[in-house]
Amino acid sequence: MDATNPNVAVAAAADALPAGAIRAQALVGAGTLVAAAALAGGALSIPADAGYAGVGPNFLPWVVTGLLALCGVLMLREALTGGFRELDEVDGAEQGDWGSFAWVSSGILLNAALITTVGFVASCALCYVLAVQGFRRSQGTVAASAMDWVKDAATGLAISAPVFWMFTKGLAISLPGLTQTGWI
Repeated sequence: MDATNPNVAVAAAADALPAGAIRAQALVGAGTLVAAAALAGGALSIPADAGYAGVGPNFLPWVVTGLLALCGVLMLREALTGGFRELDEVDGAEQGDWGSFAWVSSGILLNAALITTVGFVASCALCYVLAVQGFRRSQGTVAASAMDWVKDAATGLAISAPVFWMFTKGLAISLPGLTQTGWI
């Protein structure tokens, strides 16, 4: 800030955030650091034995932990030096869209409940269909025809099947399948 230019000082004072907003932003940064510390605690319990590629199974958790901690430090620094600046104006609804939230939540919960019964591919496709319905409704549109539902289901299958095959065949990670063949 230029102390010799009174226009800059007035503009900076007009852009200043209330103390409560700065405190809330600092809490977000601190919470992010706490989450990084929790991830670090979990990463400590993963063995560090290096595999074929020279890194162990704890490599990626430590990368995520480090990046999350860096984000927490940067958010905390930003909050403590005047608050998050250059934020976009709030453009959402005044209140949450609970109907849309229910659609997305039901997709996630049904996925968790059905994954061992109907398999990874079908449960993830169902999760996708319900989440898309929730997102559409939050935008003010609804899948009006049965064809929209079929397209959503086909898209969900087109996403979840290759993921299933990549994990089970490519990475040899066991995911619940619909059949014992391992292909669906």
